[in-house]
Amino acid sequence: MARFELKLPKMGESVAEATITSWLKEVGDTIEADEAVLEIATDKVDSEVPSEVDGVLVEILFNVDDVVQVGQTIAVIETEGEGGVTTEEAPKSETSSAPAPVAAQEVAKTVEVAQQATQPLASNDDRFYSPLVKNMAKAEGISQSELDAINGTGKDGRVTKNDMITYLENRGNQPVKAAAQTTAATPSAPKQQAKPKAPTQVAAGDEIIEMTRMGKLIAHHMVESVQTSAHVQSFIEADVTNIWNWRKKVKDSFAKREGQNLTFTPIFMEAVAKALRDFPMMNISLQGDTIVKKKNINLGMAAALPDGNLIVPVIKNADQLNLVGMTKQVNDLAGRARDGKLSPDDIQGGTYTVTNVGTFGSIMGTPIINQPQVGILALGAIRKVPAVIETPDGDFIGIRYKMFLSHSYDHRVVNGALGGQFVKAVKDYLEAWDKNREI
Repeated sequence: MARFELKLPKMGESVAEATITSWLKEVGDTIEADEAVLEIATDKVDSEVPSEVDGVLVEILFNVDDVVQVGQTIAVIETEGEGGVTTEEAPKSETSSAPAPVAAQEVAKTVEVAQQATQPLASNDDRFYSPLVKNMAKAEGISQSELDAINGTGKDGRVTKNDMITYLENRGNQPVKAAAQTTAATPSAPKQQAKPKAPTQVAAGDEIIEMTRMGKLIAHHMVESVQTSAHVQSFIEADVTNIWNWRKKVKDSFAKREGQNLTFTPIFMEAVAKALRDFPMMNISLQGDTIVKKKNINLGMAAALPDGNLIVPVIKNADQLNLVGMTKQVNDLAGRARDGKLSPDDIQGGTYTVTNVGTFGSIMGTPIINQPQVGILALGAIRKVPAVIETPDGDFIGIRYKMFLSHSYDHRVVNGALGGQFVKAVKDYLEAWDKNREI
């Protein structure tokens, strides 16, 4: 018999960890190769982890809701025969006898200490740690016990980015609470899940609805973004009459030729990508006091899910796509988002986000920035409105198709001039649309 270690596979670029959402198999169950063993979640994308071998599940190493690092062993499967994939064993010396028991104990202790040192930082029953805070702690070598001892100034005592910066600046002068220390010889027992707090004000007939896992994630992201960035908005109205008439003229022939439905979204995405190329300081992120200027223009596209939540798949290198390529990318990502078939890579690496609030009939909105980006553009509904039309022969009133563009940006690094100029550039690209343009 051989023992196979089932490890958390690499799920995409920059995806370093995942949360176990459910075990599909139990200890003692027979498993076939490529059969799903458990379900995991990375941010908003759910996926399954299949077995690579046939065998029997003999050990489960993590519980539901545990956070696991890529490459960590999550279960052990016992396989038939000697030819199966086995776990790595330390090479035996051919010239020496079996190691002494004392030496074996020292090795075991060393391994246990190393395992505890590399355990992922995690939220506990009393405190939630955002991905940003955990990444900062990991980069600075802050242990779980040290992180638990940091005084949080956020809501419900949550540790914020500023708390981390303040702590790191004074780290050498502050003692860490001894109560949070753990010993290497005593492995920590699996934490029990925190019981949700019962609502304190419920009237007769009120319905209590538990938030979904995705709903909780979105709530945490939104609160974290508002606490992190100084949100400012700029609004501008764009005349999209030429785009409206052009799309109406070409959409049937486009669908017949390309097999794709031509919506307004890829047209708007093309304009945003061009504007980001003109204003590269909108295509940045802020890390502490350091600005990271992004080389690639990767547009996040907020998409509605059947349950009402939103997810943001990313169009990579959007400025390098023509309208046909952009349309295919938009339709593919939107379709897979609706069907729950996005991969972790599909929602990673965004540098700027666009959300279409007009889909729901809103004429404008004030969207919250998708961290760690510094800007997000909301597209309002297209409306037929009376407008003053200027001509060489004078002004007159006509019917035009118009929409509002709402630009939210991080005022820590984007001033009003840049924020306004950027959204004005998007408007100019939309209004300069060639009504005789060929696909």
